[in-house]
Amino acid sequence: MAVDLSVRIGSLVLKNPVLTASGTFGYGTEYSEYFDPSLLGGIVTKTITLEPRAGNPMPRIAETPAGMLNSIGLANVGVEKYITEKLPLLEGLDTAVIANVAGNTAEEYGVLVRRLSGLRRVDAFEINISCPNVRKDGLAFGMDAEATRDVVRCVRSETDKTVIVKLTPNVTDIVAIARAAVEAGADALSLINTVLGMAVDIETRRPLLARVTGGLSGPAIKPIALARLYQVRQSLDVPLIGIGGIMTAGDALEFFFTGATAVEVGTLNFIDPLGSVSILSGLVRYCEGRGISSFSSIIGTLVLES
Repeated sequence: MAVDLSVRIGSLVLKNPVLTASGTFGYGTEYSEYFDPSLLGGIVTKTITLEPRAGNPMPRIAETPAGMLNSIGLANVGVEKYITEKLPLLEGLDTAVIANVAGNTAEEYGVLVRRLSGLRRVDAFEINISCPNVRKDGLAFGMDAEATRDVVRCVRSETDKTVIVKLTPNVTDIVAIARAAVEAGADALSLINTVLGMAVDIETRRPLLARVTGGLSGPAIKPIALARLYQVRQSLDVPLIGIGGIMTAGDALEFFFTGATAVEVGTLNFIDPLGSVSILSGLVRYCEGRGISSFSSIIGTLVLES
């Protein structure tokens, strides 16, 4: 039985609901020796900033029980090389390319999106608002509803393409941030970004990361991600993309039942380069085994009654 796996996020139609998460799949071609990225619904490319960034000092990755910590610091080639060197390599791929962007001010986000919006190979934008806002003493944009609103307004004014805002879990009220993003023009939300964490070497008594703290990802954060997605789904009617600890098709299904329209696979890419394809195959088997012809019919079907 053929299963229709297509889903819609804003004006963007994905042929299936499995994406790769920003920062875990490079610029979109690094995994090509393992599989054809065209098999996936989309690729969210590594975060791009206006200027190139070297990132944080080493060490900036550490393994933890059921996850990993990273403090990469948004190392990237900058928007000009992204346009001239990275995007051309994606021209032959039959999949959506979603550019993840970040800035130090709301205006920088707008400038970035303006530079990229007219490019055919960029199908949508994911806005990383976990970045420090230089005008608010380094407080992340995504931790303040008004700062979030400012960023999204700037981005929205520069593009007609789908705008996805990526939410941080490191806030007291994620719904307030989500609502601000949607009211300012976001077409969809992706959640969650990494959870603040740290680890210590007990022999040296030193933090495992040079910057002391970093972002925790992997299976350890899946319950947090599900809870945040559920909170937002209960309050807002907007497409959601689930992220956080998705290692199997079963993990992905938990997000779909809770209300996600699509999912992004992150840490698993480092463990198993074929992981995202395996998840996609598992979703197809799930639908075929239950006679489900349209994947979208299972989205948001969480049963709450006893």
